[in-house]
Formats: sequence, structure tokens, C-alpha cells
Amino acid sequence: MKIALVHDYLSEFGGAERVLLALSELWPEAPIYTAFYSKGSSAWKRFKDRDIRVSWFHFLPFCSRLASPLRFLAPFVWGSFNFSSYDVVISSANWYITKGLKKGSSLTSPSTTGSEQARTIEICYCHTPPRYLYGYPTAVEWRRYWPVRVYGELVGHFLRMYDFSAAQRVDWFVANSKNVAARIQKFYRRDSTVIYPPVDISVQRLASSVQGKRDYYLVVSRIVGGKGLELAIKACNRLRRPLKVVGKPAGWGSAGRRLRQLAGNTIEFLDEVPDEELAELYAGAKAFLATAEDEDFGMTPVEAMAAGTPVVAFRGGGYVESVIDPSTSSGQATGVFFDELTIESLVSAIKRLERISISPQACRRQAKKFSKARFHKEMKAFVEQCVYEMRNS
Repeated sequence: MKIALVHDYLSEFGGAERVLLALSELWPEAPIYTAFYSKGSSAWKRFKDRDIRVSWFHFLPFCSRLASPLRFLAPFVWGSFNFSSYDVVISSANWYITKGLKKGSSLTSPSTTGSEQARTIEICYCHTPPRYLYGYPTAVEWRRYWPVRVYGELVGHFLRMYDFSAAQRVDWFVANSKNVAARIQKFYRRDSTVIYPPVDISVQRLASSVQGKRDYYLVVSRIVGGKGLELAIKACNRLRRPLKVVGKPAGWGSAGRRLRQLAGNTIEFLDEVPDEELAELYAGAKAFLATAEDEDFGMTPVEAMAAGTPVVAFRGGGYVESVIDPSTSSGQATGVFFDELTIESLVSAIKRLERISISPQACRRQAKKFSKARFHKEMKAFVEQCVYEMRNS
């Protein structure tokens, strides 16, 4: 099969880019189409040896900074590509409405039922419908200033209509969690198949040599709004507990500066760190704090569990699909939940975690359910089934 991969853009290397990397490992000959890439960025470094094909937007001066304010150009960006020469197009869709692509009859694959050529199949791996279009917290604080808010609401109205229309042109949806599958049904009126994203559980091997007492809490996240970082910092300030924050500021927001001003002397900001050092930080933590509101899935809590580290998570979003609370299964528990996005609720959960014992082995067993090998197997089988159904329909 002739396959193409499509991704929003290549800038920061986050969860969506980890999915793209796993897809490109599964189909290494597939070119990667993207709106633009930022040369020298963490994502570019991971994909620079791949066949990357950019849109005309890439050649605009300061394209990475213009992508958000000029988001209304997304339909024209994707409309400039023609995927009719491919059998299958797999899009990794998140922020930039990467779906409903231009395609036609495949030029390479005859139908299994005769000489008539089969049309190109579009499979959308949806990390989430664009959060800024449907009222979910976002990394960029665009509602903060009224001119930007008015502009965003106006553009958002037309992009929601386009997003819905584009979603109807997708042949099959894959959701990264049951949480996102519910959003796909709610906003697009489309069914989807849940295939959890690939978590690099090699952190378990990298962390195996780490010994010593677990005396700090850990957060791994881009330093942006919408991730609950302020809540984690305030709770650790109140408890006087050490907290290490791994990640660097991203986007236009002022979250990085504000959080550093808020942090007490037990809070340490580490910026980005190499994978080996991150594995050691996971393994040495007392617990991982997962505090985002309505997280799409959440790969970092699973990485923490792969290192044998329990998780303190907000009871919402994708966290409830990966973390096991003692009230559900005490012998297999991998963390504790807190029910309200308040300092008091998080402080209470941290104290509760410190009073109980959670097995590192239980955490590692749970993390294995989200391995890259499992993702490769499920995704390959899903694509082959879609091709079979399309050609025999």
C-alpha cells in the first residue's frame, strides 16, 4: 500500500509527535505532510531524516508565530495538498483541523473485486477535536484580552463549521482515549475506535538503576496554561514538599513567568531534559502530579507508572483510563485521585498517598498496557481492516 502521514506541524515534541513517530516507524517509507516545521526545534530534530513535505505556509516569514493568529488559513493549507495518489492517508489531528483532506481514486491499487480502482482511504487519528473551538482549556491565554477574544470568537465560528464539514469527509476515526471518542461523537456525530497512544515504557529499563529515597514530587509538562501547573505549585508550596517541574514555556502565554513568581523555595524548574535524565527523575519521584482539567489522554502519568512511580491525578479526562485508585482495586492501585481542582483537594490527595503503600510492580504492569508494541499491533491491524472493508464494499 502507498501510505501518507499528515500532521499539524512540527515544532515542540509532545504526545501528538510521539504518535507520529510511532506511525512513521510502522510505515517508514510514508512521507510526512505538515503545515510547517520549525528548524532546530525538538520535533524537527526527531523527524529531520524523514521525508517531510511542507505546505506553502512554511515559507511565510515567522510562520511558527503566525500559525495561531492566522489559524483561519488552515482550510487553505490542507487544501493545497492532493493525496489522490495514495491508497491510505493517516492524519494525526489535534489543533490545526488536520482532516477532510483532498483525495480521489488511488493510482496504485486496483479493487479486489475487479479492475476498477479503489479510492483513497482517510483515517484520522484524533488526539482531540480542537480544544479552542469547543470551549476546553488551551495552552494560549487567548481569552485574556478582549480584542483577541472577539477575533477568536469570530474566526472560531467559521472554523467550527469547517471542522464539522471536514470531519464528515473522514472514512474512519481513531480516538486516543474513550474521553476523546466521546468528544468525536458529541461534536462530529461520528463513531470512532479507541487505540491508546504509544507510551515509551523503555523508561522502565532506563530507570531500573536508580536507587535512593523518593523525596520529591514531579510534573512533566509544557509550561503553558490549561495544564494545572499553578495548582500543583500552590499545593506543594502549602505542604512545603519538594516539586520538580520538567518542561519549557511554549506558545504566546505568560505562564512561565507567572509560575516562577508563584513558586516557593521548594519548587525547582528544570526546563527540558534528555530522556535518560527524565527516566531517572520519574524513578526518583515520590509521586507524579497530573493536574490538568479534562486532559485528552495523558501520556506522562503512564511514563511515570512505567518507572514504578504512583500518580496523584485529577479525577477527569483521560486520567481515569490509565490510573487505578485504591477504591477500585487496592491490590492493583497505581495512584490516587482528587475530585476538585482546588488546592485543598490536591493537598488532601497528596496526604492520602503518603499514608498508603502502592506497589511499583503494579504501576509497571499497568504501564505495559499502553506500550508502543501494542500500539503498532493495533494500528496496523486497524488500517488493514479498513482497507479490506473499503475494497470489498
